[in-house]
Amino acid sequence: MAQFEEVSQKSAVHPKPVGLVLQYGTAGFRTNSKQLDHVMFRMGLLATLRSKKTKATIGVMVTASHNPEEDNGVKLVDPMGEMVTPAWEVYATQLANAEQEELLTALKDVIEREAISMAQEASVFVGKDTRPSSDSLSQAVLDGVHALGGHSKDYGLVTTPQLHYMVCCQNTQGRYGEATVKGYYRKLSQAFIQLTKNVPNRTDDQKALLVDGANGIGALKVCEMETYLKNELQLSLFNDGSSGKLNHLCGADYVKVQQRAPKGVEMTAGERCCSYDGDADRIVYYYSGSAGRFHLLDGDKIATLISTYLKELLTQAGLDLQIAVVQTAYANGSSTQYLEDTMKVIVRCTKTGVKHLHHAAQEFDIGVYFEANGHGTVLFSKAAEEKIQKLAQDSNTNDERRRAALLLQNTVNLINQTVGDAISDMLLIEAVLAIRGMTVQQWDAIYTDLPNRQLKVKVADRRVIDTTDAERRTVSPAGLQEAIDSRVKKYRRARSFVRPSGTEDVVRVYAEADTQESADALAHEVSLAVYRLAGGVGEEPKSRGP
Repeated sequence: MAQFEEVSQKSAVHPKPVGLVLQYGTAGFRTNSKQLDHVMFRMGLLATLRSKKTKATIGVMVTASHNPEEDNGVKLVDPMGEMVTPAWEVYATQLANAEQEELLTALKDVIEREAISMAQEASVFVGKDTRPSSDSLSQAVLDGVHALGGHSKDYGLVTTPQLHYMVCCQNTQGRYGEATVKGYYRKLSQAFIQLTKNVPNRTDDQKALLVDGANGIGALKVCEMETYLKNELQLSLFNDGSSGKLNHLCGADYVKVQQRAPKGVEMTAGERCCSYDGDADRIVYYYSGSAGRFHLLDGDKIATLISTYLKELLTQAGLDLQIAVVQTAYANGSSTQYLEDTMKVIVRCTKTGVKHLHHAAQEFDIGVYFEANGHGTVLFSKAAEEKIQKLAQDSNTNDERRRAALLLQNTVNLINQTVGDAISDMLLIEAVLAIRGMTVQQWDAIYTDLPNRQLKVKVADRRVIDTTDAERRTVSPAGLQEAIDSRVKKYRRARSFVRPSGTEDVVRVYAEADTQESADALAHEVSLAVYRLAGGVGEEPKSRGP
């Protein structure tokens, strides 16, 4: 097989360091960029096989999202723009870790197991972020694709959600949109302009938004998009990548964890600000209060704003569609209570990780999901989209119902349903605030977060912790859940859970209660219980001083 000879020859140019072992995690492979050349070449091979298997275009994105600039990584994108299926994550890990002389055997193993016809054409779309290492690493991916005779399209610098979008457009023969960056800008900006054009008396203040681009790809792309928005949104861009380092003291992850504004952003009281992460698939909002206090609006607040807006439009349109919000155990108890009790929206809780949320959201007519970190989107079933479209086009419908249906139709077009997308989510939030005539303070006041605290406990082996009920309860080690329950009972409006980290030997502890003092005390007591019952290592957890 001449094909495999080419794989052997090209693989020698991208050799694997002996003994290096990497794991395909929730966000693909991620590590220091110097260790990734062989992985990228092999992911080019795997994407080509996946394309032959699915008879569709597959995406490969070179990025390490919110990690430091010296890291890099790779994510594979399946035909409908979703994350690659779990069985193929296993193949990815096997291929990445095969020693040089075992590579062909590992490759043939996948071909055999999946009964892949090597005569089938293959097509792979490749994109990259702005990291210095992304140029050579994306070239390694392309080398892998070509080694197995695949066709490639190199999109160059794009955000992760843009690449997901391109793959979906390509595989729906353009029904989802045009598979170009310009097509993406046109679709989203037209929907945004349609949504906001009928809002009366929008002032310049209401159109103004401060954006922290995390010194990454999102900054470049939102600049390109701005002309398409025709001044309906006036962006002031900070951390645009011209001088600062990627994700350094800026970006969504920094803002969420540190609970403070990013470096270089000068906020006046009440101004709306948002931050993207390094590859622009996450977004958080924030503002400074009158006394200079920092207020964060995270994924829970975003999901609440969007689902409330959609529920109101469904009522106005008289459409009987089921809407649900999908959360994880990390969602603040106040948001869950507000959604269930006040808005009467279904809330579904799943395990942590985007793929679990995405999967659960697909079970409803309309599924809204956001992780607290700001990664999320809205999914519409085919039936829901068709009902909305039919009503929007029906000239016999009364004005209020039709207006609501038209708003829904443009909302569907504004949302990137393939994956969380900072630019699309930003435009959606801005449109909703404009349509509802809300300030950022009014949005923030929908509900008040319960004070919470997250801690980590080092353990010898994280696998001793086993959880159930979407990670809200532990089944092992024996006695740990009882210990958590007894401590939760001591505090008002309290809740706590523990779960093993997906990446390191630590157990993550979450606690919330009616005051910060109680939340801190509860988190500490639960940490001690984990340390004692689940094989803690090092010093036992100390309580936080006043």
